[in-house]
Amino acid sequence: MLALLHTSPVHVPVFEALRAEDHPGLRLRHFVDEDLLRRAGRDGPDAVAHDVAAVLDRAVSEGAGAVLCTCSTIGAVAEAAGAGRALPVLRVDRPMAAEAVAAGPRVVVVAAVESTLAPTVALLSEEADRAGRRVRVRPLLVPGAWARFEAGDTDGYVRDVAAAADAVTDADAIVLAQASMARARNLTTTSVPVLASPRLGLTAAARAARAAGAAGPDRGAGR
Repeated sequence: MLALLHTSPVHVPVFEALRAEDHPGLRLRHFVDEDLLRRAGRDGPDAVAHDVAAVLDRAVSEGAGAVLCTCSTIGAVAEAAGAGRALPVLRVDRPMAAEAVAAGPRVVVVAAVESTLAPTVALLSEEADRAGRRVRVRPLLVPGAWARFEAGDTDGYVRDVAAAADAVTDADAIVLAQASMARARNLTTTSVPVLASPRLGLTAAARAARAAGAAGPDRGAGR
């Protein structure tokens, strides 16, 4: 079983659909706490570390083989909280960051929430160091997009994100920093590769959960 930590309920059907397409038989357990993102944006990601650790404890107690944090703002906090635990804790955007670094040295990070930019830029730097590459990361905040999302206008939200991505020309990869942006990828017309995190992140987490299931009877997928 794979546990997912979300900061918006809109992610639940997205990951359920990806599971059905790519990982049939994998059981998901969703933990949703919208307040985590609000507090992280107001007080900094470290302010929610205790609450994130509590979710990890619950996931362990319910038999999860791995945990996937789908919020880029608190992804590093989740990884840190998972250090030393018996189950792997992954952030959804790390596989995407590795792919962006491999695409070339010019990476544009598109975000709708300012608090997401710094963690994503830091993640790209980590992956560049790991790969022995140099990258130049340019953040791009989409004004007004998050207000649309919070008002429930998700179609308008992804259109705004797609338009911002299409305006980028001098890049080797465009990173959609938030999992909620994934649908925008299908609306873009730019020739620059546009990367979204949900499918890549779920694949990595599913692999980790299955490995944990193979290692012992109390955790795993498809049970």
